[in-house]
Amino acid sequence: MPAYVVRLVCLCLASFLLVHFVLTLAMHLFAPGLIEYTARLKARVAANLLFSARLFPVAAGVLVVAGICVPSYLWLEPEMDAEQIGPYCLAAALLSLVIWTGSIVRAFRALRRSRGLVRRLHNEGQKIRVAGEVACVVEEGGGLLALAGIRRSEIFISRQVLEQLSEDQLQAALEHERAHRTSQDNLKRLLLILAPRVFSSWFRQGQDALEQAWERFSEYAADDRAAAGDRERGFSLAGALVRVARLGGSLESSPLMTSFVSDSRDLEARVQRLLDRPSEPSQPRFPGAVWVLPAWVLAVAMIAPGTLRTAHRILEFLIG
Repeated sequence: MPAYVVRLVCLCLASFLLVHFVLTLAMHLFAPGLIEYTARLKARVAANLLFSARLFPVAAGVLVVAGICVPSYLWLEPEMDAEQIGPYCLAAALLSLVIWTGSIVRAFRALRRSRGLVRRLHNEGQKIRVAGEVACVVEEGGGLLALAGIRRSEIFISRQVLEQLSEDQLQAALEHERAHRTSQDNLKRLLLILAPRVFSSWFRQGQDALEQAWERFSEYAADDRAAAGDRERGFSLAGALVRVARLGGSLESSPLMTSFVSDSRDLEARVQRLLDRPSEPSQPRFPGAVWVLPAWVLAVAMIAPGTLRTAHRILEFLIG
């Protein structure tokens, strides 16, 4: 029985690595075109599409293992079979285990760092009601205005920001952070950190490009929701961005913290979008087809007759 389970675990890890590798390669090749395609979409739709594309190799790998590999092995592999695991399968399983271990460690460190920062800000600040929102105000922090936490996210703001922003600017800035809370962007950040990363820097270019594009469009989406199509609110939000950026930041950030001015390099584009009030981007009829179609193909394959037998033959090959 132990050998039977060990073979199953090795096959699951090796199968995930194979599926993840192939789909990561595909995403690396299609990432530039996909990012260019999202420029024609609404910011919110673009952010959701990019997030889904980044996690698709991981989700597909887990679904293939759970929906095809495990059932085919349990159904068709004799429990008393003494078949040995081949060196290639074992090497792939160990590599997959290392990749998953690295992902879990990164996520654990991000959570610990986030909790430590939130605890410190709570100790240094005080909670007050600001423009209809309960926020933690800290005396030192430069241009601190951020949403931290996942399950119980909170807004943290420095005393300097409170003093520099007008009432309208402060209201618009807080609406921006509420938009991040509604979209659960900090949870998405955690999932992106948890997503396995391949060792090759060439492969990571596609993964990093998708993540950076998602972060950019998630900021655009929060800006759009805060402005709500109102020109005056857009001007107020643009003014708030400029003033907070000028204050700079004196506190360390957290991977699970969504800052109001997250990337100064993209500040000009955000301000310009708010001032220009561009016309609504064209909206393709099926903006999610890029990832919906592969998902349907995978679902059909999982329930198609003969899938488990075919998968078992592939697993037999992998074992050898």
